[in-house]
Amino acid sequence: MIKTVLTTPYGDQKMGTGGLRKKTKVMMQKHYFENFIQSVFDAIGGIKGKTYVVGGDGRYFNKEAIQIFIKMAAANGAKKLIIGQNGFISTPAGSNEILKNHTDGGFTFSASHNPGGINGDFGVKYANETGGQVPTSITDKIYALSKEIKEFKICEHEDIDLSQIGTQKLEGMEIEVIDPIADYIEMLSKIFDFAALKKLFQSGFTMRFDGMNAVTGPYAIRLFEETLGAAKGSVIRATPLPDFGGLHPDPNLVYDKDLVDFMYSNEATDFAAANDGDGDRNMILGRKFFVTPSDSLAILTDNYKYVPAYKNGIYGVAKSAATSTAVAKVAKALNIPYYVVPTGWKYFVNLMDSKRITLCGEESFGTGSSHIREKDGIWAVLFWLSIIAATGKSVEEITREHWKKYGRVYYMRFDFEGLETQTADKLMSDLEEKLASLQGKKYQDYEVSNAAPFVYHDPVDGSSTKNGLVVDFTDGSKITYRLSGTGSSGATLRMYVESPDSKDFNQETFKKLQPLMNIGTEIAEITKRTGKTKADVNT
Repeated sequence: MIKTVLTTPYGDQKMGTGGLRKKTKVMMQKHYFENFIQSVFDAIGGIKGKTYVVGGDGRYFNKEAIQIFIKMAAANGAKKLIIGQNGFISTPAGSNEILKNHTDGGFTFSASHNPGGINGDFGVKYANETGGQVPTSITDKIYALSKEIKEFKICEHEDIDLSQIGTQKLEGMEIEVIDPIADYIEMLSKIFDFAALKKLFQSGFTMRFDGMNAVTGPYAIRLFEETLGAAKGSVIRATPLPDFGGLHPDPNLVYDKDLVDFMYSNEATDFAAANDGDGDRNMILGRKFFVTPSDSLAILTDNYKYVPAYKNGIYGVAKSAATSTAVAKVAKALNIPYYVVPTGWKYFVNLMDSKRITLCGEESFGTGSSHIREKDGIWAVLFWLSIIAATGKSVEEITREHWKKYGRVYYMRFDFEGLETQTADKLMSDLEEKLASLQGKKYQDYEVSNAAPFVYHDPVDGSSTKNGLVVDFTDGSKITYRLSGTGSSGATLRMYVESPDSKDFNQETFKKLQPLMNIGTEIAEITKRTGKTKADVNT
């Protein structure tokens, strides 16, 4: 039976670059989740007769959210839902299903790399028919409607069994439970040379993949161990858990220290990688060697011909403004188009759909290509393995040879977390006003060549977006400031520092960048305004 439930708005359901993310307990408030879902339905003109892909990363409240969504979709007249078995689907696999099945979009219940559990975070990602993030015009409309909502529609029905693959009905709506892992691996097999990768593992090559108790653990076991022949046990923490086993499922040097320590020990494997909560981010490691996401994007771009799907050429490459300029040198050498966009995968999607780029990446451990419309952690791992298989070289050798060829761009990100929103906003607004006065100013050995907000003019839809503040120096060094929109509480100020060096590739990164870090802290008056004498997280 379909019923209409009266409700009142919460007023705080504004989507960020990764969808709507809130504390789990906030999302579990009476009608909070329902209000947001109904607002999405209404903002896109209703869902009557439409088909959507649905799933989540298995975090706390995932099962309940999916059941609520199913009943609301049926009540609102959806034609069909394609749902991952047991309610699980990674963000890349969800994008693949949207494109494969030509659906009207998809919903992934995940807060990405944020912690899970009752005291963690929960989120909703909504993708349109492209398989990627929706434009700001839509998210603004969703937010506006969420502040006015008075009712939502839902079915009164027992929960749907999602454990068995097959089809069932609810109020005339078809529900198809699928195995998204099989479809995802089939898609990857059309991009990479699986025979060459099998030979790599047959040669004795060893790897460790950390699923971080998140959604891609089962994907990795089936792909790396069962399909490609990696040794059994190569995939660790492979069972998705509601609280990710207490882990912060963000694959970086801080939150996956266990994997880093292992790779810097005498027991290290030849190669290691990790994915985040919903499978769209990746970290790449060799024996006692870490590859920064910025270098990774540059290296993948320079070696695209080792992947069968790209051997005949790529349209171009793009990076986020906060990502280092390492890939710019590669694009210039390859004579391919190069774009710099704001943070947010939707900007890459426009460039992909208009055939301007094939590869893209962000400094926050996300890389991808036009095979789907999301970043893709396992795809990045397979790309690295393809380069290793083709060259016979280690991760460190590949990276160091890249530095010799193009020079090294030293790069770090400094996160100042848990700031009062008003404090963070005031810091950025005052800094923006201050930028013009920095022109030509000298700090030690660094002279400012340009200081201005980063403004992006989209070549596809003609829109303009301001995202972050940039200070450039005459030697090619750069400091970028940006407020992050991926947190569920408070604000995070991110400061990105980079410095190029074409001769000395063996300096210790922190020491190399410390002068610039101090300059960046001074320019923005971070300690004075926030009370923080150092960053909470260095990446």
